[in-house]
Amino acid sequence: MQNLADQCLDMARSILSHNLGAIKEDGTIVPVEGETSRIDESGHAALAIGEFYRATNATTLAGFDLVDLASRCITSQVATDEEHENGLAYASLGLLSFGPSKERNVVWERLSAETQERLDKRLLVRTDYDNHHQIFNIAKAVCRFSLGLSKKDETATLIDKFIERIEKNSTGGFLDDGPAKGQGGVYDLYGVLSFVFIRQSLQLHANVHLKDRKLPSLRTHAEKYLKVFPDMVRSDGLGWAFGRGIGAYGQMHCVSLILQAMRDGWISEEQKPLYFDILRRLFQYFYMTFLDQEHGFLVIRDSERSTQDAHTTRMANFDAARYLCQWSRLAKAIGTQPTNVPQPGRTSGRLITLDRSNKKEQGLFIYQDAASGLHATVPLIGAGLRKTSDSLTFPHCPGVFDWPVERYLPILVPELTFGEHVTVPCFYGKKIAAGLGLRNSFYFKYEQPELITADEKLVPGLASVKVTHTFAGGKITSEFLYTVTKQIELTKMRYCLAIGSPHSHYRLGTSFTLGAEGLRCQIDRDDFQGAWQETEVVSNEPGFKTCYGKLHYIQTLTRDHPLIMRPGHQYRLVVSFTPDIAFAE
Repeated sequence: MQNLADQCLDMARSILSHNLGAIKEDGTIVPVEGETSRIDESGHAALAIGEFYRATNATTLAGFDLVDLASRCITSQVATDEEHENGLAYASLGLLSFGPSKERNVVWERLSAETQERLDKRLLVRTDYDNHHQIFNIAKAVCRFSLGLSKKDETATLIDKFIERIEKNSTGGFLDDGPAKGQGGVYDLYGVLSFVFIRQSLQLHANVHLKDRKLPSLRTHAEKYLKVFPDMVRSDGLGWAFGRGIGAYGQMHCVSLILQAMRDGWISEEQKPLYFDILRRLFQYFYMTFLDQEHGFLVIRDSERSTQDAHTTRMANFDAARYLCQWSRLAKAIGTQPTNVPQPGRTSGRLITLDRSNKKEQGLFIYQDAASGLHATVPLIGAGLRKTSDSLTFPHCPGVFDWPVERYLPILVPELTFGEHVTVPCFYGKKIAAGLGLRNSFYFKYEQPELITADEKLVPGLASVKVTHTFAGGKITSEFLYTVTKQIELTKMRYCLAIGSPHSHYRLGTSFTLGAEGLRCQIDRDDFQGAWQETEVVSNEPGFKTCYGKLHYIQTLTRDHPLIMRPGHQYRLVVSFTPDIAFAE
């Protein structure tokens, strides 16, 4: 692991060297061309600088005074009039990285008396959250107690409250990051981020015994994510690839959680070879796909790819530098890597139950086929009222089954419009089931007793739908069976395919892509009598990118004239795919 530690630190140096110059005299951050700064970027920069100091004990880099830059960033973040928990929490941990108490903290000494007083007051403010924002309260409590600004430590209470709400909102023990939004059940990458951030906060806590007391309860839920990774991470190393915040962060958060778990002894000796292999693939995909190795910085937006609006290039670079420093320290602590290599992948289908309640059921189905290489993840989760394609319930497989980032299209799901209600069979279900079908196939199915709109609002008394995805070797068949409760007019039906490719430069030779025969899509049955529209070429459209590469074509099956749907009749749409899976060279 020493080679990994050295490589990570070298990359962190390079990324910081390219971005420290963007910190202005007042501590705010100069955005890259074409972007707008976020109010919390100064906090992210402060933590990145703090982590570099922890990893190297250096106070200068590329001619920059790191103590001065950190104090400027923290001053800027504390001075913002708008309450911004994210930036303040990151700035707090950045400050703590330079020392566990204000008497021995060189950055604290650089802060003006006014900033010190304002920071004390800002750290005391608590807004109760039922989502991942609670982790920022935890970081603030850690900082306030560890610096000696308070004799009362709220950290344990806040962690307990965080865990209690996980157990309240998810029978599966995963973080619901939007319990009050839409149907709830926003089970995405922010759950992984939460445990990584809390663990990092505890590592900086002045009371080392608190960490030992709280780790067991954190482990109970963090392990649930760790146990998903062996099925989720593709052979080419692509990690978390659905929901919000994916792309570079879909690699970074997963790498961090695995390294933290190895350091804390959460992964058994028997499982270590497997997780070292997963770690290697995740890191290689991150290194080859998102790092400009010639110039030494992170690239999340360019002419071929994009990411969610909330992630700026500066923030992502500072976060990458922070994580690389963290990985370097953890790799040194972990020690020797096992030499035995795991066996090749096998054909499997696995259902992860996220929540089963009277209100809704949600889950995640992961399928991989050893022969064809097909590896798809079907998420049945809430989107938190974000109208994009990222969380829709279709087989997510970048390079094969693609979708536009930060844009809504009914990708691989039928969109039925009844007057003002635009419905999609996503976000929630009932009677979720998965198992073995005929001829060694796997199935994943669920029902929706009431239709739900693309804005996550239930439409009672309209219709119901049953959805079944069948996986047989390299073939996927999706069946959508609708039954209306009363005679009603269907205004429009739409079903979209997006054809894309990996990045032309930032990619691995093993990256998934489509061969010459494409998706080999076949409409097995269409009771809506839709027609394929003329293929829309979007190669040069800036709004049609993925987190990994360019979209080239949008194909849409549409019925654009009314259909009278009658009770007692069933209306089916059955679509099958046998994608020609190739690999980028």
